[in-house]
Amino acid sequence: QVQLVESGGGLVQPGGSLRLSCAASGDTSSSYAMGWFRQAPGKEREFVAVINWSGTTSYVADSVKGRFTISRDNAKNTVWLQMNSLKPEDTAVYYCAAQKSQGFYSDYEGDFRSWGQGTQVTVSS
Repeated sequence: QVQLVESGGGLVQPGGSLRLSCAASGDTSSSYAMGWFRQAPGKEREFVAVINWSGTTSYVADSVKGRFTISRDNAKNTVWLQMNSLKPEDTAVYYCAAQKSQGFYSDYEGDFRSWGQGTQVTVSS
């Protein structure tokens, strides 16, 4: 099992940027694909981005394409979500999640077995 702790959330104006971090501890010797999800008030949690265990492939949801980028550094056991050109509709609690994977990985929430506690991102003027 891997433990995840997110940081970097906060209040930002529309058009601004934030970088979220997710620090992993515990069973970091296993291979995990890492993902970011978010949940806005009154809405279901939704997929944002995912990256494979080695950091060589990734993809993001259409709603954030061209604005958000996911990356990782396995030597630091850390995953980042760089968020640019933020919009009010990006306001949500953002969660980091881990999925055991040595090859195939998915963006399906149920495939992620370890979750962080979430960090609040608020985009408002």
